[in-house]
Amino acid sequence: MTKIIFYPLGNADTCLVQLSNGLHFVFDYADMNDPEDSEDKRIPLAKKFKEDIGWPKRKDVDVLAFTHGDNDHVKRASEMFWMEHAEIYQGNDRVKFKELWVPAALIVEEGAEDDTRVIRTEARHRFLQKSGIKVFARPEHLKVWLESKGKKLADYQHLIVDAGCCVPGFTLEAQGVEFFTHSPFAQRTEEGMLDRNDNCLVMQATIREGSQDSRFLITADSTWDSWVEIVRSTRAHKNDHRLAWDLFKIPHHCSYLSMAEEKGKTKTKPTPEFEWLLKQGSERAVMVSSSWQIPAGTEDQPPHVETYRRYKETADSLDAELVVTMEHPTTNNPKPVLICLDSSGVTLKSEIASAVSIITSTQSPRVG
Repeated sequence: MTKIIFYPLGNADTCLVQLSNGLHFVFDYADMNDPEDSEDKRIPLAKKFKEDIGWPKRKDVDVLAFTHGDNDHVKRASEMFWMEHAEIYQGNDRVKFKELWVPAALIVEEGAEDDTRVIRTEARHRFLQKSGIKVFARPEHLKVWLESKGKKLADYQHLIVDAGCCVPGFTLEAQGVEFFTHSPFAQRTEEGMLDRNDNCLVMQATIREGSQDSRFLITADSTWDSWVEIVRSTRAHKNDHRLAWDLFKIPHHCSYLSMAEEKGKTKTKPTPEFEWLLKQGSERAVMVSSSWQIPAGTEDQPPHVETYRRYKETADSLDAELVVTMEHPTTNNPKPVLICLDSSGVTLKSEIASAVSIITSTQSPRVG
Protein backbone atom coordinates (compact mmCIF):
# COMPACT_ATOMS: atom_id res chain seq x y z
CA MET A 1 0.00 0.00 0.00
CA THR A 2 1.26 3.48 -0.93
CA LYS A 3 0.93 6.27 1.62
CA ILE A 4 0.82 9.97 0.75
CA ILE A 5 1.03 12.48 3.59
CA PHE A 6 0.22 16.20 3.48
CA TYR A 7 1.19 18.23 6.55
CA PRO A 8 -0.75 21.09 8.21
CA LEU A 9 1.60 24.02 7.66
CA GLY A 10 -0.70 26.96 6.98
CA ASN A 11 -0.22 28.25 3.44
CA ALA A 12 2.76 26.01 2.76
CA ASP A 13 3.57 22.68 1.12
CA THR A 14 5.23 19.46 2.20
CA CYS A 15 4.15 16.13 0.76
CA LEU A 16 5.70 12.73 1.51
CA VAL A 17 5.01 9.84 -0.88
CA GLN A 18 5.90 6.37 0.43
CA LEU A 19 5.51 3.57 -2.10
CA SER A 20 4.78 0.03 -0.96
CA ASN A 21 8.16 -1.03 -2.41
CA GLY A 22 9.98 1.31 -0.01
CA LEU A 23 10.71 4.22 -2.34
CA HIS A 24 10.27 7.63 -0.68
CA PHE A 25 9.61 10.92 -2.52
CA VAL A 26 9.39 14.34 -0.89
CA PHE A 27 7.75 17.25 -2.70
CA ASP A 28 8.76 20.50 -0.99
CA TYR A 29 9.71 20.94 2.65
CA ALA A 30 8.58 23.98 4.64
CA ASP A 31 8.70 23.91 8.44
CA MET A 32 6.54 26.96 9.19
CA ASN A 33 5.73 26.41 12.87
CA ASP A 34 6.82 29.14 15.29
CA PRO A 35 8.13 27.30 18.38
CA GLU A 36 7.80 30.48 20.46
CA ASP A 37 4.09 30.79 19.72
CA SER A 38 2.08 28.38 21.88
CA GLU A 39 -1.03 29.19 19.82
CA ASP A 40 0.56 28.18 16.51
CA LYS A 41 -1.40 25.16 15.26
CA ARG A 42 0.99 24.44 12.39
CA ILE A 43 2.74 21.14 12.97
CA PRO A 44 6.41 21.18 14.13
CA LEU A 45 7.45 19.45 10.93
CA ALA A 46 10.97 18.21 11.65
CA LYS A 47 10.03 15.70 14.35
CA LYS A 48 6.95 14.35 12.56
CA PHE A 49 8.68 14.14 9.19
CA LYS A 50 11.51 12.06 10.64
CA GLU A 51 9.04 9.78 12.38
CA ASP A 52 7.17 9.26 9.13
CA ILE A 53 10.23 8.21 7.13
CA GLY A 54 11.18 5.74 9.85
CA TRP A 55 14.00 7.65 11.58
CA PRO A 56 16.47 6.59 12.89
CA LYS A 57 16.25 3.19 11.19
CA ARG A 58 15.89 4.95 7.88
CA LYS A 59 17.90 8.11 7.33
CA ASP A 60 17.34 8.90 3.67
CA VAL A 61 14.74 9.45 0.96
CA ASP A 62 15.04 8.55 -2.69
CA VAL A 63 13.97 11.88 -4.18
CA LEU A 64 13.76 15.38 -2.72
CA ALA A 65 11.88 17.68 -5.11
CA PHE A 66 11.45 21.41 -4.76
CA THR A 67 8.71 22.72 -7.01
CA HIS A 68 10.12 26.26 -6.75
CA GLY A 69 12.12 28.41 -4.40
CA ASP A 70 9.48 30.35 -2.43
CA ASN A 71 9.89 30.32 1.35
CA ASP A 72 6.63 28.43 1.90
CA HIS A 73 8.12 25.50 -0.04
CA VAL A 74 11.70 25.48 1.32
CA LYS A 75 11.77 26.91 4.85
CA ARG A 76 14.30 25.13 7.12
CA ALA A 77 15.13 22.59 4.45
CA SER A 78 18.77 23.57 4.98
CA GLU A 79 18.40 22.41 8.61
CA MET A 80 16.79 19.06 7.79
CA PHE A 81 18.68 17.65 4.80
CA TRP A 82 22.28 16.57 4.19
CA MET A 83 23.81 18.77 1.50
CA GLU A 84 26.84 17.54 -0.39
CA HIS A 85 28.30 20.94 -1.24
CA ALA A 86 29.38 21.99 2.29
CA GLU A 87 30.20 20.24 5.57
CA ILE A 88 28.17 22.81 7.53
CA TYR A 89 25.05 21.13 6.12
CA GLN A 90 26.13 17.62 7.04
CA GLY A 91 25.72 15.60 10.21
CA ASN A 92 24.22 12.43 11.66
CA ASP A 93 20.97 14.24 12.46
CA ARG A 94 20.29 15.09 8.79
CA VAL A 95 18.21 13.24 6.22
CA LYS A 96 20.08 12.30 3.04
CA PHE A 97 18.48 12.24 -0.41
CA LYS A 98 19.67 10.22 -3.38
CA GLU A 99 18.34 12.56 -6.06
CA LEU A 100 17.35 16.23 -6.12
CA TRP A 101 14.64 17.51 -8.51
CA VAL A 102 14.45 21.24 -9.24
CA PRO A 103 13.12 23.52 -11.98
CA ALA A 104 15.78 25.31 -14.00
CA ALA A 105 15.09 28.58 -12.21
CA LEU A 106 16.68 27.10 -9.09
CA ILE A 107 19.88 26.65 -11.08
CA VAL A 108 20.13 29.85 -13.11
CA GLU A 109 18.51 32.47 -10.86
CA GLU A 110 20.64 34.95 -8.93
CA GLY A 111 20.03 36.79 -5.68
CA ALA A 112 18.33 33.98 -3.75
CA GLU A 113 18.46 34.13 0.04
CA ASP A 114 18.34 31.81 3.06
CA ASP A 115 17.13 28.26 2.35
CA THR A 116 16.58 28.97 -1.34
CA ARG A 117 20.22 30.01 -1.67
CA VAL A 118 21.38 26.79 0.01
CA ILE A 119 19.20 24.66 -2.26
CA ARG A 120 20.41 26.56 -5.32
CA THR A 121 24.04 25.98 -4.31
CA GLU A 122 23.37 22.28 -3.77
CA ALA A 123 21.56 22.01 -7.11
CA ARG A 124 24.41 23.71 -8.95
CA HIS A 125 26.96 21.48 -7.22
CA ARG A 126 25.16 18.26 -8.13
CA PHE A 127 24.44 19.44 -11.66
CA LEU A 128 28.03 20.34 -12.40
CA GLN A 129 29.14 17.05 -10.81
CA LYS A 130 26.60 15.25 -13.05
CA SER A 131 25.33 13.25 -10.11
CA GLY A 132 22.17 12.91 -8.04
CA ILE A 133 19.99 15.49 -9.76
CA LYS A 134 17.29 16.07 -12.36
CA VAL A 135 16.66 19.58 -13.68
CA PHE A 136 13.31 20.36 -15.29
CA ALA A 137 13.52 22.71 -18.25
CA ARG A 138 13.80 23.02 -21.99
CA PRO A 139 17.47 22.05 -22.39
CA GLU A 140 18.41 25.21 -24.26
CA HIS A 141 17.36 27.25 -21.24
CA LEU A 142 20.47 25.99 -19.43
CA LYS A 143 22.84 26.42 -22.37
CA VAL A 144 23.97 29.97 -21.57
CA TRP A 145 24.44 29.21 -17.87
CA LEU A 146 26.53 26.12 -18.63
CA GLU A 147 28.65 28.01 -21.14
CA SER A 148 29.32 30.65 -18.47
CA LYS A 149 30.86 27.81 -16.45
CA GLY A 150 32.89 26.59 -19.40
CA LYS A 151 30.64 23.56 -19.92
CA LYS A 152 28.80 22.12 -22.91
CA LEU A 153 25.08 21.46 -22.89
CA ALA A 154 25.55 18.12 -24.66
CA ASP A 155 27.38 16.75 -21.61
CA TYR A 156 24.38 17.48 -19.33
CA GLN A 157 21.41 16.56 -21.50
CA HIS A 158 20.81 13.33 -19.58
CA LEU A 159 20.14 15.30 -16.40
CA ILE A 160 17.49 17.56 -17.97
CA VAL A 161 13.80 16.67 -18.22
CA ASP A 162 11.63 18.63 -20.65
CA ALA A 163 7.88 19.15 -20.37
CA GLY A 164 5.92 16.40 -22.09
CA CYS A 165 8.39 13.73 -20.96
CA CYS A 166 8.47 11.14 -18.19
CA VAL A 167 11.24 11.33 -15.61
CA PRO A 168 13.93 8.77 -16.50
CA GLY A 169 14.59 6.00 -14.04
CA PHE A 170 11.00 5.38 -12.96
CA THR A 171 8.50 3.17 -14.76
CA LEU A 172 5.27 1.49 -13.76
CA GLU A 173 6.69 -1.89 -14.66
CA ALA A 174 9.93 -1.61 -12.69
CA GLN A 175 9.32 0.83 -9.83
CA GLY A 176 5.51 0.97 -9.80
CA VAL A 177 5.50 4.72 -10.49
CA GLU A 178 6.03 7.15 -13.34
CA PHE A 179 6.17 10.93 -13.36
CA PHE A 180 4.96 12.87 -16.40
CA THR A 181 6.22 16.46 -16.52
CA HIS A 182 3.86 19.34 -17.40
CA SER A 183 5.92 22.32 -16.25
CA PRO A 184 8.34 24.08 -16.52
CA PHE A 185 7.69 24.41 -20.23
CA ALA A 186 8.34 26.65 -23.19
CA GLN A 187 5.49 28.29 -25.07
CA ARG A 188 5.62 28.71 -28.84
CA THR A 189 4.50 32.09 -30.18
CA GLU A 190 4.52 33.74 -33.59
CA GLU A 191 7.84 35.30 -32.63
CA GLY A 192 9.40 31.97 -31.76
CA MET A 193 10.01 30.14 -28.50
CA LEU A 194 9.17 31.94 -25.28
CA ASP A 195 10.77 30.42 -22.21
CA ARG A 196 8.42 29.75 -19.32
CA ASN A 197 10.99 27.89 -17.25
CA ASP A 198 10.49 30.15 -14.26
CA ASN A 199 7.25 28.23 -13.78
CA CYS A 200 7.09 25.81 -10.90
CA LEU A 201 7.29 22.06 -11.20
CA VAL A 202 3.96 20.47 -12.17
CA MET A 203 3.66 16.74 -12.85
CA GLN A 204 1.33 13.77 -12.83
CA ALA A 205 2.46 10.80 -10.77
CA THR A 206 0.89 7.49 -11.74
CA ILE A 207 1.23 4.90 -8.98
CA ARG A 208 0.52 1.22 -9.54
CA GLU A 209 -0.80 -1.04 -6.79
CA GLY A 210 -1.69 -4.48 -8.11
CA SER A 211 -3.72 -3.92 -11.26
CA GLN A 212 -4.84 -0.44 -10.15
CA ASP A 213 -3.18 2.73 -11.45
CA SER A 214 -3.94 5.87 -9.41
CA ARG A 215 -3.12 9.34 -10.74
CA PHE A 216 -1.79 12.08 -8.43
CA LEU A 217 -1.67 15.59 -9.89
CA ILE A 218 1.14 17.60 -8.24
CA THR A 219 0.42 21.29 -8.89
CA ALA A 220 2.62 23.45 -6.62
CA ASP A 221 1.77 27.17 -6.99
CA SER A 222 0.85 27.01 -10.67
CA THR A 223 -1.18 29.93 -12.03
CA TRP A 224 -4.19 30.11 -14.33
CA ASP A 225 -2.16 31.26 -17.35
CA SER A 226 0.21 28.32 -16.91
CA TRP A 227 -2.76 25.98 -16.87
CA VAL A 228 -4.03 27.48 -20.10
CA GLU A 229 -0.80 26.42 -21.78
CA ILE A 230 -0.53 23.08 -19.98
CA VAL A 231 -4.05 22.03 -20.93
CA ARG A 232 -3.80 23.27 -24.52
CA SER A 233 -0.44 21.61 -25.10
CA THR A 234 -1.44 18.34 -23.44
CA ARG A 235 -4.64 18.08 -25.46
CA ALA A 236 -2.91 19.10 -28.70
CA HIS A 237 -0.55 16.16 -28.22
CA LYS A 238 -3.52 13.85 -27.51
CA ASN A 239 -2.28 13.26 -23.98
CA ASP A 240 -5.56 13.98 -22.20
CA HIS A 241 -4.96 11.04 -19.86
CA ARG A 242 -1.88 12.80 -18.51
CA LEU A 243 -4.17 15.30 -16.77
CA ALA A 244 -6.54 12.73 -15.28
CA TRP A 245 -6.54 12.64 -11.50
CA ASP A 246 -7.69 10.54 -8.59
CA LEU A 247 -5.78 12.70 -6.11
CA PHE A 248 -5.63 16.44 -6.81
CA LYS A 249 -3.36 18.73 -4.84
CA ILE A 250 -5.23 22.04 -5.19
CA PRO A 251 -2.70 24.59 -6.48
CA HIS A 252 -1.41 27.63 -4.62
CA HIS A 253 -3.20 27.13 -1.32
CA CYS A 254 -6.66 27.53 -2.91
CA SER A 255 -5.85 30.88 -4.51
CA TYR A 256 -8.16 32.16 -7.24
CA LEU A 257 -5.07 33.00 -9.32
CA SER A 258 -4.62 29.32 -10.09
CA MET A 259 -8.12 29.09 -11.51
CA ALA A 260 -8.82 32.44 -13.17
CA GLU A 261 -7.71 36.03 -13.55
CA GLU A 262 -10.55 37.30 -11.35
CA LYS A 263 -11.77 36.07 -7.98
CA GLY A 264 -15.48 36.52 -8.64
CA LYS A 265 -18.06 38.01 -6.26
CA THR A 266 -19.36 34.78 -4.75
CA LYS A 267 -17.66 31.97 -6.72
CA THR A 268 -14.62 31.95 -8.98
CA LYS A 269 -15.36 31.13 -12.60
CA PRO A 270 -12.50 29.03 -14.01
CA THR A 271 -10.93 29.60 -17.38
CA PRO A 272 -12.22 27.11 -19.97
CA GLU A 273 -8.95 25.20 -19.66
CA PHE A 274 -9.16 24.92 -15.87
CA GLU A 275 -12.82 23.97 -16.13
CA TRP A 276 -11.76 21.11 -18.39
CA LEU A 277 -9.04 20.11 -15.91
CA LEU A 278 -11.52 19.89 -13.06
CA LYS A 279 -13.64 17.51 -15.11
CA GLN A 280 -10.73 15.07 -15.42
CA GLY A 281 -11.18 13.89 -11.84
CA SER A 282 -12.48 10.41 -11.16
CA GLU A 283 -15.54 9.65 -9.10
CA ARG A 284 -14.80 9.48 -5.37
CA ALA A 285 -11.45 11.17 -5.86
CA VAL A 286 -9.63 13.13 -3.14
CA MET A 287 -8.83 16.86 -3.33
CA VAL A 288 -6.39 18.47 -0.88
CA SER A 289 -5.93 22.17 -0.17
CA SER A 290 -2.64 22.73 1.64
CA SER A 291 -3.75 25.94 3.29
CA TRP A 292 -5.10 27.77 6.27
CA GLN A 293 -8.73 27.07 7.09
CA ILE A 294 -11.22 28.49 4.61
CA PRO A 295 -12.42 31.96 5.69
CA ALA A 296 -16.10 32.79 6.04
CA GLY A 297 -15.82 35.84 3.80
CA THR A 298 -13.66 37.32 1.09
CA GLU A 299 -9.99 38.02 1.87
CA ASP A 300 -7.01 39.28 -0.10
CA GLN A 301 -4.70 36.37 0.70
CA PRO A 302 -5.45 32.71 0.01
CA PRO A 303 -7.26 30.55 0.68
CA HIS A 304 -10.11 32.30 -1.13
CA VAL A 305 -13.58 31.20 -0.15
CA GLU A 306 -14.87 32.05 -3.62
CA THR A 307 -12.43 29.58 -5.16
CA TYR A 308 -13.09 26.97 -2.50
CA ARG A 309 -16.78 27.10 -3.42
CA ARG A 310 -15.90 26.20 -7.00
CA TYR A 311 -13.71 23.29 -5.89
CA LYS A 312 -16.53 22.16 -3.61
CA GLU A 313 -18.81 22.12 -6.64
CA THR A 314 -16.42 19.72 -8.39
CA ALA A 315 -16.06 17.61 -5.26
CA ASP A 316 -19.84 17.31 -4.96
CA SER A 317 -20.23 16.35 -8.62
CA LEU A 318 -17.61 13.59 -8.25
CA ASP A 319 -18.72 12.46 -4.78
CA ALA A 320 -15.11 13.31 -3.88
CA GLU A 321 -13.47 14.19 -0.58
CA LEU A 322 -12.30 17.81 -0.27
CA VAL A 323 -9.93 18.28 2.65
CA VAL A 324 -8.12 21.38 3.94
CA THR A 325 -4.89 20.63 5.79
CA MET A 326 -5.43 23.17 8.61
CA GLU A 327 -8.99 21.89 9.13
CA HIS A 328 -8.22 18.17 9.25
CA PRO A 329 -9.51 16.51 11.31
CA THR A 330 -10.44 19.70 13.23
CA THR A 331 -9.44 23.35 13.07
CA ASN A 332 -8.43 23.28 16.74
CA ASN A 333 -6.08 20.33 16.33
CA PRO A 334 -5.02 19.78 12.71
CA LYS A 335 -3.09 16.59 11.96
CA PRO A 336 -1.33 15.29 8.84
CA VAL A 337 -3.63 14.21 6.03
CA LEU A 338 -2.99 10.54 5.28
CA ILE A 339 -4.06 9.12 1.91
CA CYS A 340 -3.59 5.47 1.04
CA LEU A 341 -3.42 3.91 -2.42
CA ASP A 342 -4.03 0.21 -2.91
CA SER A 343 -5.63 -2.14 -5.41
CA SER A 344 -9.01 -0.53 -4.70
CA GLY A 345 -7.85 3.00 -5.43
CA VAL A 346 -7.50 6.11 -3.26
CA THR A 347 -8.60 6.24 0.38
CA LEU A 348 -8.58 9.25 2.71
CA LYS A 349 -7.80 8.21 6.28
CA SER A 350 -8.77 10.11 9.42
CA GLU A 351 -6.73 10.03 12.61
CA ILE A 352 -8.47 9.38 15.91
CA ALA A 353 -6.96 9.29 19.40
CA SER A 354 -3.40 8.64 18.23
CA ALA A 355 -1.19 8.55 15.19
CA VAL A 356 -1.41 4.79 15.02
CA SER A 357 -5.20 4.60 15.22
CA ILE A 358 -6.86 5.33 11.87
CA ILE A 359 -10.26 4.78 10.37
CA THR A 360 -11.36 4.85 6.77
CA SER A 361 -13.44 7.92 5.93
CA THR A 362 -13.98 7.16 2.27
CA GLN A 363 -13.01 4.58 -0.30
CA SER A 364 -12.71 5.29 -4.01
CA PRO A 365 -12.86 2.04 -5.99
CA ARG A 366 -12.39 2.39 -9.73
CA VAL A 367 -11.83 0.24 -12.72
CA GLY A 368 -8.07 0.02 -13.35
